[in-house]
Amino acid sequence: MPGQPFLSGLFIIFVGMRIEYDYDLSAQNTFRMKVKCACFIEYGSVDELVGIDFASLPQPVRHIGGGSNLLFTKDFPGTILHSAIKYVKYVDMGLDEVPVVVGAGVVWDDLVAQLCGHGLWGAENLSLIPGEVGAAAVQNIGAYGAEFKDIVSGVSCYDLQERKPCKFTAAECGYGYRESMFKEAAGRYVITSVLLRLSRSPRPRLEYKGLAGIDASSPQAVREAVIAIRQGKLPDPAELGSAGSFFKNPVVSAVDFARIIDAVPGVSVPHFILPNGMVKVPAAFLIDQCGLKGEREGGAAVYEKQPLVIVNASGSATPADVLELERRVIATVHEKFGVSLHPEVEHI
Repeated sequence: MPGQPFLSGLFIIFVGMRIEYDYDLSAQNTFRMKVKCACFIEYGSVDELVGIDFASLPQPVRHIGGGSNLLFTKDFPGTILHSAIKYVKYVDMGLDEVPVVVGAGVVWDDLVAQLCGHGLWGAENLSLIPGEVGAAAVQNIGAYGAEFKDIVSGVSCYDLQERKPCKFTAAECGYGYRESMFKEAAGRYVITSVLLRLSRSPRPRLEYKGLAGIDASSPQAVREAVIAIRQGKLPDPAELGSAGSFFKNPVVSAVDFARIIDAVPGVSVPHFILPNGMVKVPAAFLIDQCGLKGEREGGAAVYEKQPLVIVNASGSATPADVLELERRVIATVHEKFGVSLHPEVEHI
């Protein structure tokens, strides 16, 4: 209850650093692309990260999280870094707002489940999004009317260029729709932890039409509703390789939106009008209207239940299969609607 402290710090510690060469990355990307990197390093603490001799490593050096929002387009010639910094610390002072410090290597949905289990509001709409906490901060993950930026207060990093730790406020992170300053400065900052702020007071966000009328009596109830929606639309990466939503929802002008309407006479076009007058249109709708559900290229396919997703349908799709299917989807949507889709998935 508000005003009553009830949380205690929980620490999960990873000991030791792992270094492997000519490393198979199949298990490090949810697309299950069969690619390798010259060197793979997994570290369990900031001290271990700081102690790495980067100059001696195969170049370039890239950091990844759970590999849930990326596509390796070929074997990576350099070094892949991965965080195993896994801790969750509650700074509970008995107030309505509860700060939580989380290591970058914590699995995002494990964290959300824990927060909801404690009755803390703020992260429940982001349930079942694959990946890790550090990557969530880079990507500014979002779903069902909520984004990571809504609950983050600060981000701690290690600056690979200056070789020193640094911190950024949420405002300094430059968060936008699937954007952040960490994406713009790709390869420079390694996120080591994030500071989140959750609430004990009920703050359900039910603007997304699929959440209308659900049980919102607790963050756990909202989480369960969100999970049900996601499982009905999106493939389980453990069963069918994918990188989740492959394309960003395009934001167009009112003139361009009118052209979209004209291209599908008699069809109601879902959309959201932004404060600046621009219009966000679901990429899934545009792809579906082009008849691309189930479209295949080699072992890759547009997911039949949700055309926003490209899947490794055969289990042996190659990066070239995915890239060609991506190209065809973009070209087909542009030809019909005059709208250019852009991938949300990072290409490495």
